[in-house]
Amino acid sequence: MSTTGWIVLGLIVVIVLWAVTVYNGLVAMRQRVGQAFADIDVQLKQRHDLIPNLVETVKGYAAHERGTLEAVTQARNAAVAAQGPAQQAAAENMLSGALRQLFALSEAYPDLKANANFQQLQAELTDIENKLAAARRFFNNAVQEYNTGIQQFPAALFAGIFGFGPREFFDVGDERKTLDQAPQVKF
Repeated sequence: MSTTGWIVLGLIVVIVLWAVTVYNGLVAMRQRVGQAFADIDVQLKQRHDLIPNLVETVKGYAAHERGTLEAVTQARNAAVAAQGPAQQAAAENMLSGALRQLFALSEAYPDLKANANFQQLQAELTDIENKLAAARRFFNNAVQEYNTGIQQFPAALFAGIFGFGPREFFDVGDERKTLDQAPQVKF
């Protein structure tokens, strides 16, 4: 084989190795996004499993507050059935609003507010909410890295060909205003 043939063969090998490296990097980023979304799902499932216990506890003290309890139950069911980041974010926003109403209800019922089971469930829900916020941040960071990776040169040349499309962020939308406010403590 001539020198030119070896040079061409060497260039082809380098290009193939480079393409494999870029492809593997995109696959790793896509897997990170999938793992991050699975982490959110775990936290959401724990949240969804806790809510029926919370509703049952409140029922014992405020059974005539049926509208609030039904709203929480309906919001939970909608959140469990939601698919994809955008739909889940919207359903979780509804559920958060319903839970806020439920916790506001406890202010009107001192016995409920003092109930150890209610306090424990409220503390567990707060812990899950904190973990969920961290999981959302991790997911959105992974999505940002992935979306940037598929749009940057040289990956942008063949990302679409291999099925690497942009992913949606898990955005809390209008709820961000409420979540960004510091909680008010009253004594």
